[in-house]
Amino acid sequence: MESSIPVVDFSQMNVEKLAGIEDYSPESIQQLADEIHRAFSTMGFVYLKNHGIPQEKIDGIFKLSDDFFQLDDEAKQAYARPASGSDHGWVAFEREKVSADRPADYKEAFNITEPHNEQQVWPDDKVPSFQSKIASFFKICGDLSLRILHVMALGLQLKDPETFTSTHKVMESTKNCTTLRLLNYPVISKEAVVKPGQIRCGEHTDYGSITLLFQDDMPGLEVLPLGFTEYIPAPPFPGAIIVNVADLMQRWTADRLKSTRHRVSIPEEECQRRVPRRSLAFFVHPDDDTIIKCLDGSEKYPSITAYDYQWQRLNATYEYE
Repeated sequence: MESSIPVVDFSQMNVEKLAGIEDYSPESIQQLADEIHRAFSTMGFVYLKNHGIPQEKIDGIFKLSDDFFQLDDEAKQAYARPASGSDHGWVAFEREKVSADRPADYKEAFNITEPHNEQQVWPDDKVPSFQSKIASFFKICGDLSLRILHVMALGLQLKDPETFTSTHKVMESTKNCTTLRLLNYPVISKEAVVKPGQIRCGEHTDYGSITLLFQDDMPGLEVLPLGFTEYIPAPPFPGAIIVNVADLMQRWTADRLKSTRHRVSIPEEECQRRVPRRSLAFFVHPDDDTIIKCLDGSEKYPSITAYDYQWQRLNATYEYE
């Protein structure tokens, strides 16, 4: 299955390289920045290859995710996301409704918002080393995110190339809503009841700055770029992750970068319905008190703090509870 989403080689800035960006030629970095800018200003999505996160580390988190979701619901309930005040924890099957026009999503999830917070609920008693492995993965995703945000500022030709990185202290999560989300789309058996119009994840845009998405080998993700009349597939691409622009970045850039609608469909092929689909989404957010104001001075969107926007959207997602 092919996709028209651009593929960009991030090897010059990948997280395996310990040296700073000053060790690379400005011309080569700017070329990379221009490639990503073209993708984000048109499609809003890009496949990023040679990003530097080892495949074995990604596979390890998928295994951790599988071990958790294989627990029975009674056991998982002990780690449930609270009704208010925090986004951390298990989100039960059909608990979310991200599209107002559809039934609740055919999925479950586990959100991680503060990877080093011992006061959060962690299923280490059921899944050994859950917190420590998640925290390690969270950090490397954060490191990659900062490099992407730096390149994005260069692509936008901002006067201060640290405009985004200086406002994204993703590991200081008590003042930052960056979230790692483990997603499980369960098997759809012949006996399963799929409601009319229900899909695995309804049409939506993401809330924050950018999202890093790690897919398994099952298709289902579809995107609707600006100007398109039909959704196009965003299938798994071996060795690459998907990165997309989210709402606050679109507001911040006064629509220069596009937060593109996307969804996860239910496959028509019976053999694919009999296999679970899993993904890992790293939702990158600016620091809570960051005022998102159009960088070009246009005031195309009213100013809002990153925290207020996040919770407006989350409350809408869970309002049916």
